[in-house]
Amino acid sequence: MFVLEDGATLQNVIIGPNQAEGVHCKGQCNIINVWWQDVCEDAITFLQSSGTSNIIGGGAFKASDKIVQFNGFGTVNIKNFYANDYGKVARSCGNCKTNGQGSRHFVLENVQAVNGGVLCGINTNYGDTCTIKNSCQDENKTCDLFTGNNSGKEPSKIGSGADGQYCVVSSFRTDC
Repeated sequence: MFVLEDGATLQNVIIGPNQAEGVHCKGQCNIINVWWQDVCEDAITFLQSSGTSNIIGGGAFKASDKIVQFNGFGTVNIKNFYANDYGKVARSCGNCKTNGQGSRHFVLENVQAVNGGVLCGINTNYGDTCTIKNSCQDENKTCDLFTGNNSGKEPSKIGSGADGQYCVVSSFRTDC
């Protein structure tokens, strides 16, 4: 696993199978052209307390749950990314002890996602958002909306799809 400190960049890496978790970003970081062949738990976990991190290019295969797990706060931009055979491309933590101390924002642009679940899972009660632009998901699955908690219990799903407030979608298609 790669553990990245605040301000780090990981670039031009292929992460193979049989790793517990691929990358942890302890602060703001940039992930450029990184590929995961077979995601085990999560491909990448963001722990930043604020600010913006970026995933540019690259992609992930075989993520039974999440590709991007956001346990910190601030914004994660995901641009020009490919996902195949996955549960969620991005998920804000649904039951972290720190939930309620800030919000999480995803911006997905030019993401191509096939053979999987939703692009984003977010907690509306904490003000989390997902903006999806110029992207494709072959089964028309944009967002799942949850009521998160900080007790460790599984969060309750309260809806799906674009609502114009928490999940905002433009130039979306299903012909990936």
